[in-house]
Amino acid sequence: MNNAYNTALIRVRGLSKEYVQRSPLTRTKFTIHALKNLNLTLRRGATLAIVGESGAGKSTLVRCLALIEKPTAGEIFWNDVDLLGLKKDELFAMRHKIQIIFQDPTSALNPGMTAAEIVEEPLTIQGIGASDERRTRVLELMEQVGLPAKWAGKLPMEFSGGQRQRLAIARALALEPELLILDEALSNLDLANQEMILQLLRELQAAHGLTYVYVAHDLNMVEDVADEVAVMYEGQIVEQKYAPAIFNHAEHPYTQELLAMAPPLKSIIAARREWDCL
Repeated sequence: MNNAYNTALIRVRGLSKEYVQRSPLTRTKFTIHALKNLNLTLRRGATLAIVGESGAGKSTLVRCLALIEKPTAGEIFWNDVDLLGLKKDELFAMRHKIQIIFQDPTSALNPGMTAAEIVEEPLTIQGIGASDERRTRVLELMEQVGLPAKWAGKLPMEFSGGQRQRLAIARALALEPELLILDEALSNLDLANQEMILQLLRELQAAHGLTYVYVAHDLNMVEDVADEVAVMYEGQIVEQKYAPAIFNHAEHPYTQELLAMAPPLKSIIAARREWDCL
């Protein structure tokens, strides 16, 4: 467990998010309660896994944490800063500290931009550095995530799925964030690529003191990733504990159900390796 895992980076209190929609048949309005009075604590320098089935509200939660969406009610504190009370210019300055990596890198990367342009874009938007300084930074980031600098002129479709996700990670790191949110970021990759990306993320966390929020639907797949696990069900956190306590002493029935739904990660890896040897 990370030694910095002792102070709260983000505290979420009473967070709610509602969406008002209209029935396509009757045109009557109805409300979807995506988040319901949710409480969450994220420790600095640690990896928090947020786990739950599709529709539990995981993506809505992280979009609120990433300041992409504004919640209907509640509070989000970064250290002692009320993120929801920031003015527009303050919010813009804050965004570089929080970066999000989505499930599908293909749709998240501009197909008409080169790898170098994709990684440089956040620096350009934030007005950081001169052109030659940004170029140097871009090449350093590509090398850091395992992409040779000579590939800087390639387009996204010239990369494999795992390489595109590395490119997305390089772009997210460009602004030197403190928090990196991975919203099902490994679910489209095969097991071998998942293991390689996870190892890369561990190395980056150790080198830069990053805090991670790792979103997944399968509780067992985060066993080797998380310091702490928060289990979501119907828009609420029903259980949040240190990872060993979740896996060995889950209390909530829904957490117990998630654990029973899939074989342990070690069994999956062992089966994959046995298959590869055939």
